[in-house]
Amino acid sequence: MTPECTRKDETALLRAVNLTKIYSGRAEEVVVFRDLNFEIARGEMVAIVGESGAGKSTLLHLLGGLDRPTSGSVKVDEFDIAKNAELDLARFRNRRIGFVFQFHHLLPEFSATENVMMPLLINGVTRRDAAARARVLLERVGLASRTDHRPGELSGGEQQRVALARALVCSPSLLLADEPTGNLDERTGDGVHALVRQLQREERLTAVIATHNRKLAGLCDRVTRLENGTLKAE
Repeated sequence: MTPECTRKDETALLRAVNLTKIYSGRAEEVVVFRDLNFEIARGEMVAIVGESGAGKSTLLHLLGGLDRPTSGSVKVDEFDIAKNAELDLARFRNRRIGFVFQFHHLLPEFSATENVMMPLLINGVTRRDAAARARVLLERVGLASRTDHRPGELSGGEQQRVALARALVCSPSLLLADEPTGNLDERTGDGVHALVRQLQREERLTAVIATHNRKLAGLCDRVTRLENGTLKAE
């Protein structure tokens, strides 16, 4: 990473050191990126832009522990994402990291409230308390009147708002969003953009957002470009 894209900050929440991801194929190795080094300050919202296939989703998966790097480390506070056992990583991920994807991945047979409750139930929260917390989050994302609706009864924008509420229900330190409005029309997407930024500020979240959308990137504190295996400040 270029020097201007690295922030030496004692308050950094997220640190990647010599982060490398290589896929080994039959014919040749595919180097997605090699030796990426960067820090993201606590409470900062950073956009990662780049062409399709540049490795933005791969990078987010590594930052969130959904995939393992070939080498290097990722730390959220002092928890090393790359080196902890799967069970410890799963527990940490559920409590400290919120994910929003391009497709909402809601469970179709459950209501909006039940979908948002899921991470809390996994954490051992009682059903009553989980439901109360889920309804608070759904109200904050503008869905107070839709709490009992199933995903198939909601619009695309409403479904993504449910997914955002689910990502925030455990009060995570880090929010990772991968093309969160890529499946929405422009007007609906703009509304979700504004909501993401509002909640990020209110919750004092550290957020990393991979996106092609220049409007969404423009709402972030800074923008970085992943290109040819390197991450550079825009």
